[in-house]
Amino acid sequence: MPSLNTAFKSMPLVVLESPYGGNVERNLKYARLCIKDCIRRGEAPIASHLLFTQPNILDDNIPEERTTGMNAGFAWNRHADIIVVYSDFGVSSGMETGIQVASLLGKPIVFRKLPDDLMAMMKQKV
Repeated sequence: MPSLNTAFKSMPLVVLESPYGGNVERNLKYARLCIKDCIRRGEAPIASHLLFTQPNILDDNIPEERTTGMNAGFAWNRHADIIVVYSDFGVSSGMETGIQVASLLGKPIVFRKLPDDLMAMMKQKV
């Protein structure tokens, strides 16, 4: 087992907002790069839209399952230190709802764009 230091104790807990619906393939790639950006910044991100939409979990195309997934994701906002909204491709309706939830909870909200090197990765084939 690798040795651990105590860096994890100071890593801010981040709820990541980025688009999912529409161009799902592009948006999944984008969300993964957003996670990479958060980690580079020394943050501990969660992107529930990447987790809950995996096969055999929830189907974003079924309205009831979408709502359940969004509520489960928003529950994490209670524990987050910060909500980060990645807006290179705009702010979707789901992201807007996440911003409203974060505001109701009094959480700090930061808007970001990916740095150039990560945006360049968006153009690369997977």
